Amino acid sequence: MGRRSLADRRLLITGASSGIGRALALELAAHRTHLLLVARRAEPLEQLASEALSLGASSAQLLAGDVTDPQFRCEILQLCSQNWEGLDVLINNAGISAHGRFAENTEATLRRIMEVNFFAATELTRLALPLLRSGNDPIVVNCGSILGHRGLPRNCEYCASKFALRGWTESIRPELLREGIELLLVSPGSTDTEFFDHLISQTGKIPWDQSKKISAQQVAQQTVHAIRSRRREIFPNWRGRALVLLNRLCPRLVDRVLRRYG
Repeated sequence: MGRRSLADRRLLITGASSGIGRALALELAAHRTHLLLVARRAEPLEQLASEALSLGASSAQLLAGDVTDPQFRCEILQLCSQNWEGLDVLINNAGISAHGRFAENTEATLRRIMEVNFFAATELTRLALPLLRSGNDPIVVNCGSILGHRGLPRNCEYCASKFALRGWTESIRPELLREGIELLLVSPGSTDTEFFDHLISQTGKIPWDQSKKISAQQVAQQTVHAIRSRRREIFPNWRGRALVLLNRLCPRLVDRVLRRYG
């Protein structure tokens, strides 16, 4: 198959109000797409919808709510069904994190992160399958992380959620390919967003070097290119990809290096 066209395609993006989700919406708007933008906060979504229309989006709707709420997920898909009668691109981008040692965090923190980062994506996809089957060259895009390939200390809850998302993506890919639905896993490394400003729990300072980030726009550009070129997985940050490769070759060495941050 050739490159995927995005003109007039119907797209649903969760976690669209900031960071990578916002950058994706603006990048995709230039392709004359129809956008449904979902996040918890209505005000930034309204501003984003306006910007997307100014950049060329064919339409831009918004819906504010919590993607971990089953009723809200149903409302999202009902709106898609009423307005579009099909869905071409589903982007599962909503995500949260916490920072701190496992022993110092709580079960509630772990469960909340898993609900947002993993279960919301799986259950929204489950609900969206009938619309995706009616879509035009449909694809599901799951926004994972390098930390879904190599876990880091003081991030175990987030890492667990991203490992789960990667495993589920790999498992469901053959099932959905039989129905003509493709899957793309995006695994960025450190990205310059507001993500670390909204941790749901934090104990101690983040020890990682935050100066080597790439921009959310770079991640979005590479993701859109991957959607169009039918890639299975991308690593937008080369440093993150290097960590994954090093971990495959010398996992004990990586363990020793990371022990200092434990």
